[in-house]
Amino acid sequence: MRILLLVSAFNGLTQRVWCDLKENGHDVGVLLAPVHDEASMTEAVDEIAPELILCPFLKHRVPESIWGRYPTVVIHPGAVGDRGPSSLDHATLDGRDRWGVTALSAVEEMDAGPVWATKTFAMPEVPIAKSALYNGPVADAAMDCVAEVLRMVAAGERPKPAEEWPVEVAGTGELPLLRRKAFEIDWSAPATEIARRIAAADGAPGAPATIDGMTYCLFDAATTTEDNPGATPGTVVGVDTDAVAIATGEGTLWVGYAATLAAKRGPKLPAAWVLETEHAPYRAMPEALAESTYEREGDIGYLTIRSYSGAMHTQQCHRLTDAVRKALVEDTAILVVRGTEHAFSNGIHLGVIEAAPDPAAEAWDNIRAIDELCLALAEAEQLTIAAFTANAGAGGVMAGLCADITVAREGVVLNPYYDMGIFGSELHTWGLPSRVGNEKADELLGAKLPISAAEAARIGMISDLGPREAAAFDGWLRALAKSYVEPEAYVPALAARESRRACAMPMSYYQSIELAEMARDIFDDRYGFAAKRKAFITKAAPTETPAKIRF
Repeated sequence: MRILLLVSAFNGLTQRVWCDLKENGHDVGVLLAPVHDEASMTEAVDEIAPELILCPFLKHRVPESIWGRYPTVVIHPGAVGDRGPSSLDHATLDGRDRWGVTALSAVEEMDAGPVWATKTFAMPEVPIAKSALYNGPVADAAMDCVAEVLRMVAAGERPKPAEEWPVEVAGTGELPLLRRKAFEIDWSAPATEIARRIAAADGAPGAPATIDGMTYCLFDAATTTEDNPGATPGTVVGVDTDAVAIATGEGTLWVGYAATLAAKRGPKLPAAWVLETEHAPYRAMPEALAESTYEREGDIGYLTIRSYSGAMHTQQCHRLTDAVRKALVEDTAILVVRGTEHAFSNGIHLGVIEAAPDPAAEAWDNIRAIDELCLALAEAEQLTIAAFTANAGAGGVMAGLCADITVAREGVVLNPYYDMGIFGSELHTWGLPSRVGNEKADELLGAKLPISAAEAARIGMISDLGPREAAAFDGWLRALAKSYVEPEAYVPALAARESRRACAMPMSYYQSIELAEMARDIFDDRYGFAAKRKAFITKAAPTETPAKIRF
């Protein structure tokens, strides 16, 4: 089919739908919909003349001039009967144990059209950030809905009114848009309730809170049951690395990221950089916020890395490199490096770079620090396995390719590099070509477009593809690692690793070439890195659809 994705942004879900449709042989294009320009939007759609319009991420109504003439299906992150722009916010705040995604026809009223498909899922017992919820369970359910829509369209079937669908999860009707004020924190509440509020507002609009007379937005929360006798709720009571502990009415709240909130919100930065922690004692953060955790099962070591939204700033890269090196001195045969089920890595931290007094100097330090992480993997003596447990981009993808064996969870989207005005580092001039060949590597690096994990496996960019469901993938990954302990698998894997390295120059050769290019991009700004970085951080609305994703 000729399918148009009419969207507000080419975000993670849109990219996943785009990849899936293209790989299944459909003729797919994207149109970034202007918010207040119905005429130009309609004209652009008429020029495309799609057989089907899908809206996996659209913030405003589709005009009748479009849905009245083309079959238009909106993917709404809510159960049947749910309407409104803050569906996931309400579901998290209300403590729903199940929620859903619904594919419905666009009509005059938002989210009120007949239903093509719906899929429900279990909400996490411990609330997770809205962005993690959206890119995980919501995206998985959305893909199932898209597949059903395509089947129905191909079969000539039509959607049914919402009232004819069995109610598996009760929708809530039309609920209001939740603005920042709705997430305001009351420090006398239990820590678990506050963490739920922060999760519902993360990453936008953020939960506002007053601490020591200053107003902030808080993100990336976790809790402990430890009380703080004598501490006034809302008082900073501990710090560990970038995370900050705050007393509440019951238990302790930990936050990993924060932003100042005055006339407008400041940049999201590690919480210890934003909140006043000068007199706060050290206290060990909960494991949920730990940058890395290590466990060992016989001859296999498992290093799990965690970074908020996948971004890794300079100091964090240094700490993760130390964690990798420490794991490599263990008496094990295999090291598995994996992300969490919600994030792997997107490389350097553009937000910290943008907020730095000297952004160019910070970018340079960040690039060199992530290079050290890549070198630790690329030059390891043990057999290394990297697992893309969730979406990855830019330096995060290239770091994973530095391992001997790289695998991914089904449904993961990989962005080899973004169009950010920089050449790229992370040993990508070795890691990618050594897997897919020079010609394919040039194609991927030139296109700067996402690919699915399934496509990455097909072209040899990754070694294997595991189950979509997180728990099943964890079991699959452990079984895979154990299989490589056996000599009949371990010896050939080491031989393949040595062959890959034997065909390469020293790693310092690739690093030197990449850093020479990066220096010109960072300090001379030859391709507009500064402006593109700022637009990315501020989520500036694009003025037009990039040619590479249009019809």
